[in-house]
Amino acid sequence: MSTAEVVDFAEAATAAAATQEAASTVSEYFSVSGLNAYYGDSYIVQEVSFDVNEGEILALLGRNGAGKTSTLRAIARASEPELRSGQIYLQGQEVHSMESYQAAGAGIILVPEDRRIIPGLTVEENLDLAVIAGERGWDYERIYDLFPRLKERRKQEGTTLSGGEQQMLAIGRALAKDLKLLLLDEPYEGLAPVVRHDIEKALLEVREAGITTIIVEQNAVAALKISDRAIILDTGEVAFKGSAKEVLDDEALRHEYLAI
Repeated sequence: MSTAEVVDFAEAATAAAATQEAASTVSEYFSVSGLNAYYGDSYIVQEVSFDVNEGEILALLGRNGAGKTSTLRAIARASEPELRSGQIYLQGQEVHSMESYQAAGAGIILVPEDRRIIPGLTVEENLDLAVIAGERGWDYERIYDLFPRLKERRKQEGTTLSGGEQQMLAIGRALAKDLKLLLLDEPYEGLAPVVRHDIEKALLEVREAGITTIIVEQNAVAALKISDRAIILDTGEVAFKGSAKEVLDDEALRHEYLAI
């Protein structure tokens, strides 16, 4: 092999290695690294890092005030808390540099604890409003197959639905968009066990459809039972990363960080 050929081979090998390294840095479907977020001077989210694979359900757990909702809001690029440093990537896209509407357009949808059903609009009008701007995701029939109760009440004003039905509508509205990452904040709050079971079943079907979900839930055991992996926050910092089964099987861990 000539000197020139050796140089060309070395350059090609270096380029290939660089390409492989770059690909490995964005190989995760979704990742956050070194998130630091504040409400005014209050340091709420402290160096939080984790990743989620495509089609996984991740339970984001912790006691009240641990920073769970703040982490979701930082990921969704809400105006508060203020993200002062850290990186957020979805399929290689830099989410940390986006505004909230841009993150939503990229497929990151937050379903907040209060559900934000629009007053004066029917179920179907709430679903339509979700896709005034952007790509449509699931159509009516697919959403109604997931939540048959919504089909029965499709012409009913959304805010007159029961709490469980409003949660179904809030999730259905997220699915109506071109959804890539579903962020759920306390989806079981105030729900009867039978309704919670319906939501759990639906979330497992959403996972089967390949949609990635991060769920914040005070009912940690219920969330863990449908999740693949878990992150536990303690006073804004990551205290545990591992499988959901590890948390379910470790009574001491649950007692220390979740008080259960």
